[in-house]
Amino acid sequence: MMLVISLLLALFPILGIVWIVMYGSITTVDGLFMSLILLAMSGILGLNVLIELRKRRSDEGQPSLSRVATSGSSNGLVQRGRVESVQFYESGVGQPNKSIVTLSDGGSASRLLVVEGDMRNALPVGQRVEITLRKESGYSVLVNVEYP
Repeated sequence: MMLVISLLLALFPILGIVWIVMYGSITTVDGLFMSLILLAMSGILGLNVLIELRKRRSDEGQPSLSRVATSGSSNGLVQRGRVESVQFYESGVGQPNKSIVTLSDGGSASRLLVVEGDMRNALPVGQRVEITLRKESGYSVLVNVEYP
């Protein structure tokens, strides 16, 4: 719907330029600058339409992270294991704080997860957990914790 609205808004300034040319005021300073302003507006909105179309085309060709790595959940990435450690790092101003969570599956393999926020109370060390994460603004955010 936004694509159609942007396309219509990109066409309206072009109609204004046609009106200026039809009434012969393109040769005046006012007509020249008005047509340049209308061309700039149309170009910006037209660029928005092209970027949206390109983004939609690239989204169709690639599988999303939530469909590939959900492991049985439609909400996001699900990770299971025993919490080995939770380390909290306080970030600078304007950046979200992060926790680094180490999960193990009982064998020698362990996974590091970087999660936004303080997870020391949500993920107790030594407990088996099933956590659901989702990506938001480039960071993993904890959605749900289950203790099986």
